[in-house]
Amino acid sequence: MLFLAASLFSLYACQKPAPTSLLTEPSALKVGIPTPKSTLKKHMADTFRLNLKDAVLVYGYANQLNADFVVEIYGPDKKMLGHYDGPARGPELFDFNTTAPGIYRIVVTPFQEQTGDYTMVLKGAEALAKDPEGRVEQMMRIELGDSAITPGASVAVQKDGKLIYSKGFGYADIEHNARNTPATIFHVASVSKQFTAFSIAMLADQGKLSINDDIRKYLPELHDFGQVITINHLIHHTSGLRDQWSLLQMAGWRMDDVITQKQIMRVISRQRDLNFKPGEESLYCNTGFTLLAEIVSRVTGESFPEWTRKNIFEPLEMKNTLFYDDHEKIVKSRAYSYYSTDKGYKKSVLNYANVGATSLFTTVEDLNKWAVNFETMKVGNEKVMALMNQRFVLNKGDTISYAFGQEIEKYKGLKSFSHGGADAGYRTYLLRFPEQHFSVAVFSNLASFNPGSICYALADLYLAKDMVPPKSKAEAKAETPPPPKKTFDASKVTVSEYIGNFYSRELETNYTFELVHDTLVCHHQRHDDFKFILTKEDGFSSRSPLGNIEFTRDAKKKITGFKATDGRVRNLVFTKHE
Repeated sequence: MLFLAASLFSLYACQKPAPTSLLTEPSALKVGIPTPKSTLKKHMADTFRLNLKDAVLVYGYANQLNADFVVEIYGPDKKMLGHYDGPARGPELFDFNTTAPGIYRIVVTPFQEQTGDYTMVLKGAEALAKDPEGRVEQMMRIELGDSAITPGASVAVQKDGKLIYSKGFGYADIEHNARNTPATIFHVASVSKQFTAFSIAMLADQGKLSINDDIRKYLPELHDFGQVITINHLIHHTSGLRDQWSLLQMAGWRMDDVITQKQIMRVISRQRDLNFKPGEESLYCNTGFTLLAEIVSRVTGESFPEWTRKNIFEPLEMKNTLFYDDHEKIVKSRAYSYYSTDKGYKKSVLNYANVGATSLFTTVEDLNKWAVNFETMKVGNEKVMALMNQRFVLNKGDTISYAFGQEIEKYKGLKSFSHGGADAGYRTYLLRFPEQHFSVAVFSNLASFNPGSICYALADLYLAKDMVPPKSKAEAKAETPPPPKKTFDASKVTVSEYIGNFYSRELETNYTFELVHDTLVCHHQRHDDFKFILTKEDGFSSRSPLGNIEFTRDAKKKITGFKATDGRVRNLVFTKHE
Protein backbone atom coordinates (compact mmCIF):
# COMPACT_ATOMS: atom_id res chain seq x y z
CA MET A 1 0.00 0.00 0.00
CA LEU A 2 2.76 2.46 0.86
CA PHE A 3 4.55 1.85 -2.44
CA LEU A 4 1.33 2.20 -4.42
CA ALA A 5 0.39 5.39 -2.61
CA ALA A 6 3.77 6.93 -3.28
CA SER A 7 3.45 6.21 -7.00
CA LEU A 8 -0.04 7.72 -7.22
CA PHE A 9 0.40 11.05 -5.52
CA SER A 10 2.64 13.50 -3.81
CA LEU A 11 1.35 15.58 -0.94
CA TYR A 12 2.07 18.30 1.56
CA ALA A 13 0.11 19.90 4.38
CA CYS A 14 -0.15 23.26 6.07
CA GLN A 15 -2.02 24.76 8.99
CA LYS A 16 -3.58 28.21 8.84
CA PRO A 17 -6.25 30.32 10.40
CA ALA A 18 -9.21 30.55 8.05
CA PRO A 19 -9.73 32.36 5.81
CA THR A 20 -6.29 34.04 5.49
CA SER A 21 -2.88 33.58 7.05
CA LEU A 22 0.75 32.96 6.16
CA LEU A 23 1.52 29.28 5.73
CA THR A 24 3.51 27.61 8.47
CA GLU A 25 6.23 25.05 7.85
CA PRO A 26 4.75 22.18 5.77
CA SER A 27 4.49 18.78 7.42
CA ALA A 28 4.39 15.45 5.59
CA LEU A 29 1.09 13.52 5.41
CA LYS A 30 2.04 9.88 4.99
CA VAL A 31 -0.10 6.80 4.54
CA GLY A 32 -0.64 5.02 7.84
CA ILE A 33 1.23 7.56 9.98
CA PRO A 34 -0.87 9.93 12.14
CA THR A 35 0.02 13.59 11.98
CA PRO A 36 1.10 15.33 15.19
CA LYS A 37 -1.77 16.50 17.39
CA SER A 38 -3.28 19.73 16.12
CA THR A 39 -5.37 22.21 18.11
CA LEU A 40 -8.03 24.22 16.32
CA LYS A 41 -10.17 27.06 17.59
CA LYS A 42 -13.10 28.97 16.17
CA HIS A 43 -12.40 30.40 12.67
CA MET A 44 -9.34 28.18 12.16
CA ALA A 45 -8.75 25.34 9.72
CA ASP A 46 -6.12 22.83 8.73
CA THR A 47 -5.70 22.24 5.00
CA PHE A 48 -3.92 19.19 3.60
CA ARG A 49 -3.05 19.40 -0.10
CA LEU A 50 -2.56 16.28 -2.20
CA ASN A 51 -1.22 16.25 -5.77
CA LEU A 52 -3.11 13.30 -7.26
CA LYS A 53 -3.45 11.48 -10.55
CA ASP A 54 -6.79 10.52 -12.07
CA ALA A 55 -8.81 7.47 -10.86
CA VAL A 56 -7.29 7.31 -7.36
CA LEU A 57 -9.24 6.28 -4.26
CA VAL A 58 -8.14 8.11 -1.11
CA TYR A 59 -9.47 7.36 2.37
CA GLY A 60 -8.69 8.11 6.00
CA TYR A 61 -10.04 9.90 9.02
CA ALA A 62 -9.62 12.80 11.38
CA ASN A 63 -9.31 11.35 14.89
CA GLN A 64 -11.43 13.72 17.01
CA LEU A 65 -9.68 13.59 20.39
CA ASN A 66 -11.76 15.98 22.49
CA ALA A 67 -13.99 17.99 20.15
CA ASP A 68 -16.18 17.65 17.06
CA PHE A 69 -14.61 18.41 13.67
CA VAL A 70 -15.87 18.69 10.09
CA VAL A 71 -13.90 17.34 7.12
CA GLU A 72 -14.44 18.71 3.61
CA ILE A 73 -12.84 17.61 0.34
CA TYR A 74 -12.22 19.99 -2.58
CA GLY A 75 -11.10 19.09 -6.11
CA PRO A 76 -8.67 20.89 -8.43
CA ASP A 77 -11.59 23.05 -9.66
CA LYS A 78 -12.13 24.16 -6.02
CA LYS A 79 -15.59 22.57 -5.94
CA MET A 80 -16.56 20.55 -2.88
CA LEU A 81 -16.45 16.78 -3.40
CA GLY A 82 -17.50 15.72 0.07
CA HIS A 83 -18.65 16.99 3.46
CA TYR A 84 -18.20 14.71 6.48
CA ASP A 85 -19.74 15.49 9.84
CA GLY A 86 -20.64 12.28 11.63
CA PRO A 87 -19.76 11.33 15.20
CA ALA A 88 -18.79 14.02 17.67
CA ARG A 89 -15.78 12.02 18.92
CA GLY A 90 -13.49 9.38 17.50
CA PRO A 91 -12.81 8.84 13.78
CA GLU A 92 -14.45 11.22 11.31
CA LEU A 93 -14.14 8.99 8.25
CA PHE A 94 -13.73 10.35 4.73
CA ASP A 95 -13.09 8.91 1.30
CA PHE A 96 -13.09 10.26 -2.24
CA ASN A 97 -11.94 9.33 -5.69
CA THR A 98 -10.31 11.61 -8.22
CA THR A 99 -11.82 12.43 -11.60
CA ALA A 100 -8.93 14.56 -12.90
CA PRO A 101 -5.28 15.06 -12.02
CA GLY A 102 -4.38 18.02 -9.84
CA ILE A 103 -4.34 19.40 -6.30
CA TYR A 104 -7.02 18.07 -3.94
CA ARG A 105 -7.57 19.66 -0.53
CA ILE A 106 -8.71 18.05 2.72
CA VAL A 107 -9.94 20.82 5.03
CA VAL A 108 -10.55 20.24 8.74
CA THR A 109 -12.54 22.80 10.76
CA PRO A 110 -14.05 22.78 14.27
CA PHE A 111 -17.79 22.16 14.46
CA GLN A 112 -19.54 25.44 15.27
CA GLU A 113 -17.48 27.27 17.88
CA GLN A 114 -15.65 24.36 19.47
CA THR A 115 -11.98 24.21 20.37
CA GLY A 116 -10.11 20.93 20.52
CA ASP A 117 -7.48 18.52 19.29
CA TYR A 118 -7.32 15.98 16.49
CA THR A 119 -4.84 13.99 14.43
CA MET A 120 -5.17 13.17 10.74
CA VAL A 121 -4.67 9.63 9.48
CA LEU A 122 -4.41 8.89 5.76
CA LYS A 123 -5.24 5.19 5.68
CA GLY A 124 -4.80 4.53 2.00
CA ALA A 125 -4.51 5.69 -1.59
CA GLU A 126 -4.89 3.18 -4.36
CA ALA A 127 -5.95 2.80 -7.95
CA LEU A 128 -9.72 2.94 -8.27
CA ALA A 129 -11.16 -0.46 -9.18
CA LYS A 130 -12.47 -0.59 -12.73
CA ASP A 131 -15.41 -2.96 -12.15
CA PRO A 132 -18.34 -2.75 -9.68
CA GLU A 133 -17.28 -5.88 -7.81
CA GLY A 134 -13.85 -4.45 -7.17
CA ARG A 135 -15.37 -1.18 -6.02
CA VAL A 136 -17.53 -3.06 -3.51
CA GLU A 137 -14.39 -4.66 -2.09
CA GLN A 138 -12.77 -1.25 -1.74
CA MET A 139 -15.83 0.33 -0.13
CA MET A 140 -16.11 -2.49 2.39
CA ARG A 141 -12.46 -2.20 3.32
CA ILE A 142 -12.98 1.50 4.00
CA GLU A 143 -16.18 0.98 6.03
CA LEU A 144 -15.04 -2.04 8.05
CA GLY A 145 -11.40 -1.17 8.67
CA ASP A 146 -8.35 -3.38 8.82
CA SER A 147 -9.21 -5.73 11.68
CA ALA A 148 -9.14 -9.43 10.77
CA ILE A 149 -12.15 -10.10 12.99
CA THR A 150 -14.85 -7.51 12.49
CA PRO A 151 -18.64 -7.30 12.18
CA GLY A 152 -19.53 -6.76 8.57
CA ALA A 153 -22.20 -6.58 5.93
CA SER A 154 -24.12 -8.39 3.22
CA VAL A 155 -24.80 -6.95 -0.23
CA ALA A 156 -27.14 -8.00 -3.04
CA VAL A 157 -27.72 -6.30 -6.39
CA GLN A 158 -30.64 -7.12 -8.70
CA LYS A 159 -31.10 -6.12 -12.34
CA ASP A 160 -33.98 -7.08 -14.62
CA GLY A 161 -35.29 -9.53 -12.05
CA LYS A 162 -32.01 -11.41 -11.68
CA LEU A 163 -29.46 -11.35 -8.89
CA ILE A 164 -26.25 -10.07 -10.51
CA TYR A 165 -24.09 -9.70 -7.40
CA SER A 166 -24.27 -10.91 -3.80
CA LYS A 167 -21.60 -11.29 -1.15
CA GLY A 168 -21.04 -11.23 2.59
CA PHE A 169 -18.24 -9.43 4.44
CA GLY A 170 -16.93 -9.77 7.98
CA TYR A 171 -18.60 -11.73 10.76
CA ALA A 172 -22.24 -12.28 11.65
CA ASP A 173 -21.30 -13.68 15.07
CA ILE A 174 -17.83 -12.86 16.33
CA GLU A 175 -18.06 -15.17 19.35
CA HIS A 176 -18.72 -18.22 17.20
CA ASN A 177 -16.64 -17.22 14.16
CA ALA A 178 -19.70 -17.23 11.87
CA ARG A 179 -19.20 -15.14 8.77
CA ASN A 180 -21.71 -12.95 6.98
CA THR A 181 -23.04 -14.36 3.71
CA PRO A 182 -25.87 -13.31 1.37
CA ALA A 183 -28.00 -15.85 3.28
CA THR A 184 -27.29 -14.33 6.72
CA ILE A 185 -30.47 -13.15 8.44
CA PHE A 186 -30.45 -9.57 9.73
CA HIS A 187 -32.82 -7.54 11.84
CA VAL A 188 -33.56 -4.79 9.29
CA ALA A 189 -35.16 -2.23 11.65
CA SER A 190 -37.28 0.39 9.86
CA VAL A 191 -37.04 -1.25 6.44
CA SER A 192 -39.79 -3.35 8.05
CA LYS A 193 -42.21 -0.46 7.55
CA GLN A 194 -42.61 -1.24 3.83
CA PHE A 195 -44.11 -4.60 4.68
CA THR A 196 -46.42 -3.17 7.30
CA ALA A 197 -47.70 -0.54 4.87
CA PHE A 198 -48.05 -3.17 2.13
CA SER A 199 -50.19 -5.28 4.47
CA ILE A 200 -52.53 -2.32 4.99
CA ALA A 201 -52.65 -1.69 1.22
CA MET A 202 -53.62 -5.33 0.60
CA LEU A 203 -56.42 -5.20 3.18
CA ALA A 204 -57.66 -1.92 1.72
CA ASP A 205 -57.75 -3.53 -1.73
CA GLN A 206 -59.75 -6.42 -0.28
CA GLY A 207 -62.26 -3.98 1.20
CA LYS A 208 -61.51 -5.01 4.77
CA LEU A 209 -60.53 -1.47 5.79
CA SER A 210 -60.12 2.00 4.36
CA ILE A 211 -57.00 4.10 4.79
CA ASN A 212 -59.30 6.97 5.72
CA ASP A 213 -60.80 5.07 8.66
CA ASP A 214 -60.49 6.55 12.15
CA ILE A 215 -57.95 4.35 13.92
CA ARG A 216 -60.16 4.19 17.04
CA LYS A 217 -62.56 2.06 14.97
CA TYR A 218 -59.98 -0.72 15.41
CA LEU A 219 -58.14 0.54 18.49
CA PRO A 220 -60.85 1.86 20.84
CA GLU A 221 -58.51 1.80 23.83
CA LEU A 222 -56.62 4.80 22.43
CA HIS A 223 -57.45 8.19 23.90
CA ASP A 224 -59.89 10.41 21.99
CA PHE A 225 -57.74 13.47 21.29
CA GLY A 226 -60.66 15.40 19.84
CA GLN A 227 -59.02 15.07 16.41
CA VAL A 228 -59.60 12.20 13.98
CA ILE A 229 -56.43 10.24 13.33
CA THR A 230 -56.74 8.03 10.24
CA ILE A 231 -54.82 4.99 9.07
CA ASN A 232 -53.43 7.24 6.34
CA HIS A 233 -51.98 9.57 8.99
CA LEU A 234 -50.18 6.64 10.62
CA ILE A 235 -48.69 5.45 7.33
CA HIS A 236 -47.27 8.87 6.45
CA HIS A 237 -46.01 9.93 9.92
CA THR A 238 -48.53 12.78 10.05
CA SER A 239 -50.66 11.60 13.00
CA GLY A 240 -49.11 13.85 15.64
CA LEU A 241 -48.70 10.86 17.96
CA ARG A 242 -45.61 10.79 20.17
CA ASP A 243 -42.90 8.31 19.25
CA GLN A 244 -42.90 5.09 21.25
CA TRP A 245 -39.12 4.79 21.67
CA SER A 246 -38.76 8.29 23.13
CA LEU A 247 -41.74 7.69 25.42
CA LEU A 248 -40.30 4.42 26.70
CA GLN A 249 -36.91 6.00 27.43
CA MET A 250 -38.56 8.89 29.24
CA ALA A 251 -40.49 6.32 31.27
CA GLY A 252 -37.25 4.68 32.37
CA TRP A 253 -36.83 1.91 29.82
CA ARG A 254 -33.50 1.02 28.28
CA MET A 255 -33.43 0.10 24.60
CA ASP A 256 -31.87 -3.26 25.45
CA ASP A 257 -34.80 -4.17 27.72
CA VAL A 258 -37.31 -6.74 26.55
CA ILE A 259 -39.98 -4.57 24.91
CA THR A 260 -43.19 -6.31 23.89
CA GLN A 261 -46.13 -5.25 21.73
CA LYS A 262 -48.45 -5.16 24.74
CA GLN A 263 -46.10 -2.92 26.71
CA ILE A 264 -45.89 -0.43 23.85
CA MET A 265 -49.67 -0.44 23.45
CA ARG A 266 -50.09 0.37 27.15
CA VAL A 267 -47.75 3.36 26.91
CA ILE A 268 -49.47 4.65 23.75
CA SER A 269 -52.92 4.24 25.30
CA ARG A 270 -51.97 6.42 28.29
CA GLN A 271 -51.05 9.43 26.15
CA ARG A 272 -53.34 12.45 26.46
CA ASP A 273 -51.74 14.96 24.09
CA LEU A 274 -50.42 15.06 20.53
CA ASN A 275 -47.29 16.69 19.15
CA PHE A 276 -49.42 18.52 16.58
CA LYS A 277 -52.81 18.42 14.89
CA PRO A 278 -53.11 15.38 12.53
CA GLY A 279 -52.03 16.28 9.01
CA GLU A 280 -50.30 19.52 10.01
CA GLU A 281 -46.74 18.15 9.90
CA SER A 282 -44.71 15.12 8.95
CA LEU A 283 -42.65 13.89 11.91
CA TYR A 284 -41.21 10.37 11.77
CA CYS A 285 -43.16 8.23 14.24
CA ASN A 286 -42.58 4.55 15.00
CA THR A 287 -45.77 4.49 17.07
CA GLY A 288 -47.88 4.70 13.93
CA PHE A 289 -46.46 1.52 12.43
CA THR A 290 -46.83 -0.47 15.64
CA LEU A 291 -50.50 0.55 15.59
CA LEU A 292 -50.77 -0.43 11.90
CA ALA A 293 -49.53 -3.94 12.68
CA GLU A 294 -52.06 -4.12 15.51
CA ILE A 295 -54.82 -3.08 13.10
CA VAL A 296 -53.82 -5.82 10.64
CA SER A 297 -54.02 -8.36 13.45
CA ARG A 298 -57.44 -7.19 14.64
CA VAL A 299 -58.92 -7.01 11.14
CA THR A 300 -57.67 -10.46 10.08
CA GLY A 301 -57.95 -12.27 13.41
CA GLU A 302 -54.36 -13.50 13.04
CA SER A 303 -51.07 -12.38 14.54
CA PHE A 304 -49.19 -9.94 12.33
CA PRO A 305 -46.20 -12.32 11.90
CA GLU A 306 -48.52 -15.17 10.91
CA TRP A 307 -50.57 -13.10 8.46
CA THR A 308 -47.51 -11.69 6.69
CA ARG A 309 -45.94 -15.14 6.51
CA LYS A 310 -48.96 -16.62 4.72
CA ASN A 311 -49.83 -13.64 2.54
CA ILE A 312 -46.45 -12.14 1.62
CA PHE A 313 -43.38 -14.20 2.49
CA GLU A 314 -44.53 -17.66 1.39
CA PRO A 315 -46.00 -16.53 -1.97
CA LEU A 316 -42.77 -14.66 -2.74
CA GLU A 317 -40.64 -17.63 -1.60
CA MET A 318 -38.90 -15.44 0.96
CA LYS A 319 -37.88 -18.52 2.93
CA ASN A 320 -35.54 -16.70 5.32
CA THR A 321 -37.92 -13.88 6.24
CA LEU A 322 -40.18 -13.42 9.27
CA PHE A 323 -41.49 -10.81 11.67
CA TYR A 324 -39.81 -11.52 14.99
CA ASP A 325 -42.16 -10.97 17.95
CA ASP A 326 -40.57 -13.37 20.45
CA HIS A 327 -37.17 -12.32 21.83
CA GLU A 328 -36.48 -15.89 22.96
CA LYS A 329 -37.11 -17.47 19.57
CA ILE A 330 -34.11 -19.18 17.99
CA VAL A 331 -33.35 -18.13 14.42
CA LYS A 332 -30.48 -19.93 12.75
CA SER A 333 -27.92 -18.10 10.61
CA ARG A 334 -28.75 -14.71 12.11
CA ALA A 335 -26.34 -11.82 12.57
CA TYR A 336 -25.80 -10.24 15.98
CA SER A 337 -25.12 -6.53 16.26
CA TYR A 338 -22.02 -4.73 17.55
CA TYR A 339 -20.47 -1.34 18.10
CA SER A 340 -16.80 -0.39 18.16
CA THR A 341 -14.81 0.94 21.10
CA ASP A 342 -11.19 1.89 21.66
CA LYS A 343 -10.64 -1.66 22.95
CA GLY A 344 -12.45 -3.50 20.17
CA TYR A 345 -16.05 -4.52 19.55
CA LYS A 346 -18.91 -4.91 22.01
CA LYS A 347 -22.37 -6.40 21.65
CA SER A 348 -25.21 -4.01 20.94
CA VAL A 349 -28.01 -5.97 22.57
CA LEU A 350 -31.52 -5.97 21.12
CA ASN A 351 -34.45 -7.71 22.84
CA TYR A 352 -37.40 -6.40 20.86
CA ALA A 353 -40.57 -8.51 20.94
CA ASN A 354 -42.69 -6.06 18.96
CA VAL A 355 -43.51 -5.71 15.26
CA GLY A 356 -44.75 -3.25 12.69
CA ALA A 357 -42.30 -0.39 13.06
CA THR A 358 -39.39 -2.82 13.15
CA SER A 359 -38.37 -6.47 13.78
CA LEU A 360 -38.41 -7.87 10.24
CA PHE A 361 -35.77 -10.59 9.95
CA THR A 362 -34.62 -11.19 6.36
CA THR A 363 -31.64 -11.59 4.02
CA VAL A 364 -30.38 -9.32 1.26
CA GLU A 365 -31.31 -11.96 -1.31
CA ASP A 366 -34.86 -12.30 0.05
CA LEU A 367 -35.26 -8.53 0.10
CA ASN A 368 -34.40 -8.33 -3.58
CA LYS A 369 -37.24 -10.79 -4.26
CA TRP A 370 -39.44 -8.24 -2.51
CA ALA A 371 -38.01 -5.45 -4.70
CA VAL A 372 -38.78 -7.43 -7.88
CA ASN A 373 -42.38 -7.92 -6.71
CA PHE A 374 -43.08 -4.21 -7.19
CA GLU A 375 -42.81 -4.92 -10.92
CA THR A 376 -44.07 -8.50 -11.25
CA MET A 377 -46.88 -8.09 -8.70
CA LYS A 378 -46.81 -11.77 -7.80
CA VAL A 379 -48.31 -10.51 -4.53
CA GLY A 380 -50.57 -7.48 -4.79
CA ASN A 381 -51.89 -5.75 -7.90
CA GLU A 382 -51.86 -2.37 -9.61
CA LYS A 383 -54.22 -0.86 -7.05
CA VAL A 384 -52.02 -2.03 -4.18
CA MET A 385 -48.90 -0.68 -5.90
CA ALA A 386 -50.62 2.64 -6.56
CA LEU A 387 -51.28 2.93 -2.83
CA MET A 388 -47.66 2.06 -2.05
CA ASN A 389 -46.61 5.03 -4.20
CA GLN A 390 -49.13 7.43 -2.67
CA ARG A 391 -47.59 10.43 -0.93
CA PHE A 392 -49.40 12.54 1.64
CA VAL A 393 -50.66 16.07 1.16
CA LEU A 394 -50.44 18.10 4.37
CA ASN A 395 -53.29 20.28 5.56
CA LYS A 396 -51.53 23.35 4.16
CA GLY A 397 -51.23 21.73 0.70
CA ASP A 398 -47.59 20.58 0.66
CA THR A 399 -46.87 17.07 -0.66
CA ILE A 400 -44.30 15.13 1.36
CA SER A 401 -41.77 12.70 -0.13
CA TYR A 402 -42.83 9.80 2.10
CA ALA A 403 -45.23 7.25 0.63
CA PHE A 404 -46.19 3.84 2.10
CA GLY A 405 -42.95 2.99 3.91
CA GLN A 406 -40.90 4.44 1.06
CA GLU A 407 -39.11 7.71 0.35
CA ILE A 408 -39.77 8.74 -3.27
CA GLU A 409 -37.13 11.03 -4.72
CA LYS A 410 -35.10 11.87 -7.83
CA TYR A 411 -31.47 10.77 -7.80
CA LYS A 412 -29.32 12.04 -10.66
CA GLY A 413 -32.36 12.25 -12.86
CA LEU A 414 -33.75 8.81 -11.96
CA LYS A 415 -36.84 8.11 -9.89
CA SER A 416 -35.82 6.21 -6.75
CA PHE A 417 -37.57 4.50 -3.85
CA SER A 418 -35.71 3.92 -0.61
CA HIS A 419 -35.86 3.27 3.11
CA GLY A 420 -33.21 2.72 5.75
CA GLY A 421 -33.19 1.21 9.20
CA ALA A 422 -31.17 1.47 12.42
CA ASP A 423 -31.72 -0.45 15.66
CA ALA A 424 -28.96 -1.32 18.14
CA GLY A 425 -25.92 -2.07 15.91
CA TYR A 426 -27.96 -2.98 12.82
CA ARG A 427 -27.78 -0.66 9.82
CA THR A 428 -29.84 -1.49 6.69
CA TYR A 429 -30.92 0.08 3.40
CA LEU A 430 -33.00 -0.84 0.36
CA LEU A 431 -32.77 1.29 -2.79
CA ARG A 432 -34.88 0.72 -5.92
CA PHE A 433 -34.89 2.27 -9.39
CA PRO A 434 -38.05 0.76 -10.93
CA GLU A 435 -37.66 2.31 -14.38
CA GLN A 436 -34.20 0.75 -14.64
CA HIS A 437 -35.41 -2.54 -13.10
CA PHE A 438 -32.62 -2.26 -10.57
CA SER A 439 -32.34 -2.58 -6.80
CA VAL A 440 -29.62 -2.95 -4.19
CA ALA A 441 -29.87 -4.06 -0.56
CA VAL A 442 -27.10 -3.56 2.00
CA PHE A 443 -27.29 -4.83 5.59
CA SER A 444 -24.68 -4.43 8.32
CA ASN A 445 -24.30 -5.50 11.95
CA LEU A 446 -21.87 -2.69 12.84
CA ALA A 447 -23.31 0.52 14.30
CA SER A 448 -20.83 2.84 12.53
CA PHE A 449 -21.60 1.40 9.08
CA ASN A 450 -23.38 3.56 6.48
CA PRO A 451 -25.37 1.23 4.17
CA GLY A 452 -27.08 4.07 2.31
CA SER A 453 -23.80 5.43 0.99
CA ILE A 454 -22.89 1.96 -0.32
CA CYS A 455 -26.29 1.60 -2.02
CA TYR A 456 -26.01 4.90 -3.87
CA ALA A 457 -22.37 4.27 -4.78
CA LEU A 458 -23.38 0.94 -6.34
CA ALA A 459 -26.23 2.62 -8.19
CA ASP A 460 -23.69 5.12 -9.57
CA LEU A 461 -21.58 2.24 -10.87
CA TYR A 462 -24.28 0.08 -12.39
CA LEU A 463 -26.55 2.83 -13.73
CA ALA A 464 -23.96 5.42 -14.76
CA LYS A 465 -25.11 5.54 -18.39
CA ASP A 466 -28.70 6.31 -17.34
CA MET A 467 -27.86 9.04 -14.86
CA VAL A 468 -27.79 12.77 -15.38
CA PRO A 469 -24.91 14.48 -13.54
CA PRO A 470 -26.22 16.91 -10.94
CA LYS A 471 -25.98 20.56 -11.88
CA SER A 472 -22.91 22.14 -10.36
CA LYS A 473 -23.84 24.60 -7.67
CA ALA A 474 -22.64 28.16 -7.94
CA GLU A 475 -20.06 29.23 -5.46
CA ALA A 476 -21.84 29.96 -2.20
CA LYS A 477 -22.10 33.65 -1.40
CA ALA A 478 -20.74 34.84 1.88
CA GLU A 479 -23.51 34.63 4.41
CA THR A 480 -24.30 37.46 6.76
CA PRO A 481 -23.49 36.18 10.23
CA PRO A 482 -26.49 36.00 12.55
CA PRO A 483 -26.76 38.67 15.21
CA PRO A 484 -25.10 37.67 18.47
CA LYS A 485 -27.40 35.89 20.86
CA LYS A 486 -28.36 37.70 23.99
CA THR A 487 -26.58 36.09 26.88
CA PHE A 488 -28.94 34.79 29.53
CA ASP A 489 -27.91 36.02 32.96
CA ALA A 490 -28.09 32.86 35.07
CA SER A 491 -26.69 34.60 38.13
CA LYS A 492 -30.12 35.98 39.01
CA VAL A 493 -31.78 32.53 38.99
CA THR A 494 -32.30 30.61 42.21
CA VAL A 495 -31.72 27.09 40.91
CA SER A 496 -32.77 25.54 44.22
CA GLU A 497 -36.42 26.37 43.54
CA TYR A 498 -36.46 23.70 40.79
CA ILE A 499 -35.65 20.80 43.10
CA GLY A 500 -38.34 18.30 44.00
CA ASN A 501 -40.21 15.20 42.77
CA PHE A 502 -42.03 15.30 39.44
CA TYR A 503 -44.47 12.66 38.18
CA SER A 504 -45.96 11.87 34.76
CA ARG A 505 -49.37 10.20 34.67
CA GLU A 506 -48.93 9.39 30.99
CA LEU A 507 -45.70 7.48 31.67
CA GLU A 508 -46.36 6.42 35.25
CA THR A 509 -42.86 7.44 36.23
CA ASN A 510 -41.10 9.83 38.59
CA TYR A 511 -38.00 12.05 38.34
CA THR A 512 -36.29 13.70 41.31
CA PHE A 513 -34.34 16.94 40.86
CA GLU A 514 -31.58 17.82 43.30
CA LEU A 515 -28.95 20.53 43.58
CA VAL A 516 -25.39 19.18 43.39
CA HIS A 517 -22.59 21.77 43.58
CA ASP A 518 -24.93 24.49 42.26
CA THR A 519 -25.97 22.29 39.31
CA LEU A 520 -29.46 20.87 38.78
CA VAL A 521 -29.24 17.07 38.59
CA CYS A 522 -32.13 14.67 37.94
CA HIS A 523 -32.42 11.11 39.22
CA HIS A 524 -34.49 8.22 37.92
CA GLN A 525 -34.39 4.73 39.37
CA ARG A 526 -33.47 3.17 35.99
CA HIS A 527 -31.26 5.86 34.46
CA ASP A 528 -27.89 7.34 35.36
CA ASP A 529 -28.07 10.80 36.90
CA PHE A 530 -28.11 13.67 34.40
CA LYS A 531 -27.07 17.30 34.66
CA PHE A 532 -29.40 20.03 33.45
CA ILE A 533 -28.02 23.28 32.03
CA LEU A 534 -29.97 26.51 32.45
CA THR A 535 -30.62 28.05 29.00
CA LYS A 536 -33.41 30.55 29.63
CA GLU A 537 -35.90 31.55 32.29
CA ASP A 538 -37.37 28.27 33.64
CA GLY A 539 -35.75 26.39 30.74
CA PHE A 540 -33.04 23.71 30.93
CA SER A 541 -31.33 21.42 28.43
CA SER A 542 -29.75 18.02 29.00
CA ARG A 543 -28.55 14.84 27.34
CA SER A 544 -31.06 12.85 29.34
CA PRO A 545 -34.11 11.05 27.87
CA LEU A 546 -36.10 14.11 28.95
CA GLY A 547 -34.21 16.34 26.52
CA ASN A 548 -35.20 19.97 27.07
CA ILE A 549 -37.55 20.88 29.88
CA GLU A 550 -39.48 24.04 30.72
CA PHE A 551 -40.82 24.48 34.22
CA THR A 552 -44.37 25.71 34.72
CA ARG A 553 -45.68 28.03 37.47
CA ASP A 554 -49.01 28.93 39.00
CA ALA A 555 -50.45 32.44 39.49
CA LYS A 556 -48.26 32.87 42.58
CA LYS A 557 -45.10 32.00 40.56
CA LYS A 558 -44.71 28.72 42.39
CA ILE A 559 -43.24 25.79 40.42
CA THR A 560 -46.04 23.33 39.54
CA GLY A 561 -44.23 21.00 37.15
CA PHE A 562 -42.47 20.95 33.82
CA LYS A 563 -42.96 19.99 30.17
CA ALA A 564 -40.38 17.75 28.47
CA THR A 565 -39.54 17.88 24.76
CA ASP A 566 -37.13 15.50 23.09
CA GLY A 567 -37.22 15.28 19.30
CA ARG A 568 -40.29 13.15 18.59
CA VAL A 569 -42.05 13.93 21.88
CA ARG A 570 -43.27 17.44 22.62
CA ASN A 571 -44.53 19.02 25.83
CA LEU A 572 -45.01 15.88 27.90
CA VAL A 573 -46.36 17.04 31.27
CA PHE A 574 -44.79 16.23 34.64
CA THR A 575 -46.48 17.46 37.83
CA LYS A 576 -44.62 18.42 41.00
CA HIS A 577 -45.43 16.33 44.08
CA GLU A 578 -44.71 17.78 47.49
